[in-house]
Amino acid sequence: MTEALFTEDAYLRDCTARVISADERGVVLDRTVMYARSGGQPGDTGTLRWDGGEAAVAEAVKGEAGAVVHTLAAGAAAPPVGAEVAVTLDWARRHRHMRMHTTMHLLCSVLPGIYATGNQIGAEKSRLDFDLPDPPTKEWLTERLAELVAAGHPTGTRWIAEAELEANPQLVRTLSVQPPRGAGRIRLVRIGPEAAPVDLQPCGGTHVRSTAEIGRVEVTKLENKGKQNRRVHFILPE
Repeated sequence: MTEALFTEDAYLRDCTARVISADERGVVLDRTVMYARSGGQPGDTGTLRWDGGEAAVAEAVKGEAGAVVHTLAAGAAAPPVGAEVAVTLDWARRHRHMRMHTTMHLLCSVLPGIYATGNQIGAEKSRLDFDLPDPPTKEWLTERLAELVAAGHPTGTRWIAEAELEANPQLVRTLSVQPPRGAGRIRLVRIGPEAAPVDLQPCGGTHVRSTAEIGRVEVTKLENKGKQNRRVHFILPE
């Protein structure tokens, strides 16, 4: 199992780790700052460096039994098992993903009671699908998001028992993906104050500390993807 340092601190950019295994699938470390692809958020990229070598990480992905597999760029040599490596992620790319992912939570907050049916996070553009027959206009959504960003709402996380989630199923806002169960606890991401959150739902992704960090958001397009499925496209213009 790989200790996922990003779960507790999404702002860690590097760490040292020990190589547990290395084969054609990639490198497994005992700890990492690299997020493994899941929930619509791409896996991180970056670099592994060790005494005598270095390799570019093409993407971090999920392995078996809680492992994070660092897939290497084509032709890159893997570090030896047992070696200590310095792990450095592509921070600019990750931070864009954090801003995008937090924006998705804000989109959920302005459509209360509406379930998300799919999503895809990208550094340049992202999308979020909703089970929604009559969506508001893209201009209305852009304005609501701008208000939430400007408010500078803090974000935070806490863990709850799986039984608490079962007793409060309304916390789950997605129809396509359910929070992973079996570990005994679920991670909640909160935007806004604990007493009156703007958004609160299970999530394993990475997010910014404050909505003000997101910057300008523009909803660029609404698409009809089925009887009630509406796709919301948005970007973060610089």
